[in-house]
Amino acid sequence: MGVARDLFDLTGRAAVVTGASSGLGAGFARTLAEAGATVYAAARRLERLEALAAEVPGIVPVACDVTDAADRAALVSHVVGGSGRIDVLVNNAGRPGPPDATDDTPEIFDSVMGLNLTAGFHLAVATVDALAEGATLSVVNVGSVVGLVSTAPVGGASYAASKAGLTGLSRELAGQWGRRGVRVNTLVPGWFDTEMTDGLFTNDKSAAWVRRNTMLGRGGADGEVDGALLFLASDASSYVTGQTLVVDGGWTAR
Repeated sequence: MGVARDLFDLTGRAAVVTGASSGLGAGFARTLAEAGATVYAAARRLERLEALAAEVPGIVPVACDVTDAADRAALVSHVVGGSGRIDVLVNNAGRPGPPDATDDTPEIFDSVMGLNLTAGFHLAVATVDALAEGATLSVVNVGSVVGLVSTAPVGGASYAASKAGLTGLSRELAGQWGRRGVRVNTLVPGWFDTEMTDGLFTNDKSAAWVRRNTMLGRGGADGEVDGALLFLASDASSYVTGQTLVVDGGWTAR
């Protein structure tokens, strides 16, 4: 294996991907496993994780509600018990809120923040606390263009706030944990046709809106964000921390 391939090789490493039962999370789990990692794919929908694991060697399905402290602790314990290490944490679990801020009730707002931002923070802390002496870790927080610029009428206040919060959280944790060998970065996808964006690309008006406002003139295709995730997870980005990597076809560069 050449030096270039070594940079992206995850053989022998253990990765955790939350929200791995569908969409980008499933793709992230697949990519890390194909790069050689043992991937603990976590989500509430265990049957979907089991189907993914049956298809992709190296994926270990774990039923987990990341908003639940006991589930987070059990996830970390399961990974450390199974692999003896955690090298990569991908905080991908998330949900949208209502597009109209007047519909963002206190209960909905708190729920979206709790899953998209708070749970990932606490899982990162639990993971760092479980690291062996001298171990390194790459934390990848999955943000959104909605957290960088206004995408009204699509997006929503609670979702935007949670994703903007992830970007700030990554910078702060990178600063606090860098000398411990922990890198923290934010990966920001643009518009991809996933379960979360259901209807965006099947509606002529909204699909045209994406094409019109994206420099490449289209939404993202399957796999087009996975290379960026592998870069941040691997030694290829060993000197990268506290950064935001945007994969949006030029949406936010206009």
